[in-house]
Amino acid sequence: MATVENLNRDSKHNRIMNRLHGIGKAMDMTQGNIFRLLISFAIPLMLGNLFQLLYNTVDTFVVGNYVSDEAYKAVGNVNPIINTLVGFFSGLATGAGVVISQYFGAKDEKNAKKAVHTTMIMTLALGVLFTFAGIAMTPYMLSIINFAPEIIPDATEYLTIYFAGVIGLMIYNIGSGILRAVGDTGRPFIFLVICALLNVALDLLFVLAFDMKVAGVAYATIISQFISAILVMITLMRSKECYKVSVRDLKCDFRILKKIISVGLPAAIQMTITAFSNVFVQSYLMGFDARYPDFSGGWTSYLKIDQFVLLPAQTISLASTTFVGQNLGAGNTKRAKTGANLSLLLSVIVTAVILVPVLLFAPQIVWFFNKNEMIIKYGAELLRAISPFYLIYTVNQIYAGALRGAGKSTAPTVIMIASFVVFRQIYLAVISRITDTYMPIALAYPVGWVLCSIVMYIYYRCSHWEKYMLIGDDEAKKSEPSEDRN
Repeated sequence: MATVENLNRDSKHNRIMNRLHGIGKAMDMTQGNIFRLLISFAIPLMLGNLFQLLYNTVDTFVVGNYVSDEAYKAVGNVNPIINTLVGFFSGLATGAGVVISQYFGAKDEKNAKKAVHTTMIMTLALGVLFTFAGIAMTPYMLSIINFAPEIIPDATEYLTIYFAGVIGLMIYNIGSGILRAVGDTGRPFIFLVICALLNVALDLLFVLAFDMKVAGVAYATIISQFISAILVMITLMRSKECYKVSVRDLKCDFRILKKIISVGLPAAIQMTITAFSNVFVQSYLMGFDARYPDFSGGWTSYLKIDQFVLLPAQTISLASTTFVGQNLGAGNTKRAKTGANLSLLLSVIVTAVILVPVLLFAPQIVWFFNKNEMIIKYGAELLRAISPFYLIYTVNQIYAGALRGAGKSTAPTVIMIASFVVFRQIYLAVISRITDTYMPIALAYPVGWVLCSIVMYIYYRCSHWEKYMLIGDDEAKKSEPSEDRN
């Protein structure tokens, strides 16, 4: 017989779990006020992504202030290498989220459950593959980027440790992606807060107390990522909803896997090729260190701040994907289009508000990451020149998110590869022969955004994407326009 103490303890545990469930319950986005739903979905997701960005940012801050300028440049400039591999998985995860959100919107719990378990099988298999691939490709990728010789040892050490633990990041990302697909951004946010704070503590412990330098921040990152993976998997395995993960149900449904790949593979290819092309952009910019000492440190600072300013557009794009996916799953095309347009409005407003302090206080923001006078100069100059283009960047992000929510992933992939890779590489090849200064080279990023936004907008307006449906008996079936439900 249970004792009073045990009953009280169980009651307290249940209250805590109920609160967490209330925070992170699935969100039906097929009815209700659209703007309120988008904001309710986006805010915890944005905060969660903010804390996820803190992983590498805190690593960069710690080595920049407590290790050396060489370590700062090494850790701060490896993101294109990480994204080349992780971006492929993120694209496949996008496909999984679209399929799950459409089944959820259609109230098809049986197939939603199959999609969740197929996604988990895919993640585990790719996790093993990417661990070995990441470690193997590190020396090759570093040889492409024009790093100074004194930076390469720190960059190699950081990347090798990072890729050894990359499966933790992958499991967390796919688990939180499953929760987002059903409208739950609350619990992934809580887990990221916990693990980002843990990462800060471990960074300082390993670097200041144990003097582990670059290896310390790398180990802190992968330990924190494994903890976040464990937390999200416990959530999925304890759930009573259709997205519950059960070990005995871990089977691959190849029909659903085909749907996931049909959406996710184009996005995966686009993210991988774009990230790989950024490696070459880095190689152009790293070469300026010889003529402009510490320029690569300024570029590192710009990249760290750039991630935070772009975050609202990227986050609201994910909200648009889930919103469109659920509403097309429910056959509500008019509401899906309204949600996409309101997502763009919200993204532009938030980005504009963030740009004001960035433009006014650029040197002070760069100073936070590194106190070197020349690094501050270059970082602030790059921020003020490039950041106004973020308003244009929102267009391609939001409309690409809406198109992927409809299951139309190939078109945005082609547009982004053409703009971010082909056009950008042509631009760099031409401009590098015309001038030997760094700013025209750095502007390769915004000119690609402008082209992409123009073409994406034209396609979005002319393609009748809202009539496309991914789920159903056919690989693609047309859905009839329906009245909006408020």
